[in-house]
Amino acid sequence: MKTVFAATWWFGRIAVEAAHRRWQESSESDSALRLLDAVVEGAAAVERDPQVLSVGYGGLPNRDGEVELDAAVMEGARLRAGAVASVRGFMPVVYLARAVMERTPHLMLVGDGAARFALRQGYEPQQLLTAESLRRWQEWRQRQTAPKEVSQERADAPRESHDTVGVLGWNDGHLVVACTTSGLAWKLPGRVGDSPIVGAGLYADNEAGAAVCTGVGEEIWRFALASRVVEAMRAGYSAQQACERSIAFMLRRLPDVAQHQCAVIALSARGEFGLAATQPERFNAFVCRDGAIEEVRAG
Repeated sequence: MKTVFAATWWFGRIAVEAAHRRWQESSESDSALRLLDAVVEGAAAVERDPQVLSVGYGGLPNRDGEVELDAAVMEGARLRAGAVASVRGFMPVVYLARAVMERTPHLMLVGDGAARFALRQGYEPQQLLTAESLRRWQEWRQRQTAPKEVSQERADAPRESHDTVGVLGWNDGHLVVACTTSGLAWKLPGRVGDSPIVGAGLYADNEAGAAVCTGVGEEIWRFALASRVVEAMRAGYSAQQACERSIAFMLRRLPDVAQHQCAVIALSARGEFGLAATQPERFNAFVCRDGAIEEVRAG
């Protein structure tokens, strides 16, 4: 087995196909850079697809009708990482996260700072709302008839969309992970979930493994789920065991987490795959081993 790519949800197939295609077509002699290119391209392919309403172009907006994107990239050799959050008007933001990693001394840029950085990198501002995402936002707005009180900020907490795309790549012991999302639909402007947070939404270390999460970010973040899974693999558990143990810990520590979807996929340092979810019957992922693609379900 030379390469493994894995990605979350139904659109994970788009991601692993794009990642494997980039890997095959690349003329890059540095295999670590080639793997990074492939994983990032897999995530970017989902960002570009307007049918995916929780990632990139066409993602469902915040409650003000603005699409805000978050993304991160991490590689497991030197633990390098880059991330952006609350980015408006630019995509693919996974490219921007990679640029933060490679071209700045920082790990994360947010909001206006990330936008100015995007302009310096040659990005052109663009409209991220599609006719479909705008229509859904307008319908949601019409349903908001309750008085605008402080307590309402929690009462109408968004639950329609939390399907982040996370992409993992493995080649000869080297690991790369990327994550990109438009976040929860109808979120408060400026809200950031787990996706761009190193240790929460994603983590990679060649000595142990890599993991990426999807679901309700507030729950995933409070448990630092990605790093928890990687540390379990470091302790000797398989990728599958590490995912299952980490989700089981969440459910034991806070049983109410079962009301929310929180899921994780992982690759060990040997390229073995695992996944688990708080609502396993509603979670799937795709794995591509040397070009052979397989759908895997948690339930």
